[in-house]
Amino acid sequence: MNPPDNFYTLKGYSLLEQTKITSSMEDYLEMICRLHHDEHPIRIKELAECLHVKPSSASKMAGNLKSQGLVEFEKYGTVSLTEDGMQLGEYLLFRHEVLHRFFCYINQNTDELEQVEKVEHFMNPQTVYNIQKWMNKFT
Repeated sequence: MNPPDNFYTLKGYSLLEQTKITSSMEDYLEMICRLHHDEHPIRIKELAECLHVKPSSASKMAGNLKSQGLVEFEKYGTVSLTEDGMQLGEYLLFRHEVLHRFFCYINQNTDELEQVEKVEHFMNPQTVYNIQKWMNKFT
């Protein structure tokens, strides 16, 4: 039996994607966008508390997001979204909501946060939009 040549490890698929942001960066950007909707300045301490990380980790990640042009951030200041950061952040919130609705529907419960957090980074936009279309037919 000849092994198929189109299979990779998870790491291999990640390397093929050549994405500019990591899963962790997506988590931070999603939370920044969520907090941005509350229309108040976002401080590193608040971001760290929401993600259950140390402020130093949140500060470092804000710097990484800044270097990608997704947020504005000065040390000891507030974090705000750039236009690109807002656009990507809104998609990340949309993806999260679609997947949460989907998993709650198929598992017949009201809280699938952990499962969504574990899989959302591996879903491509086409699949997310198709799940949304499917959900709109059945819910």
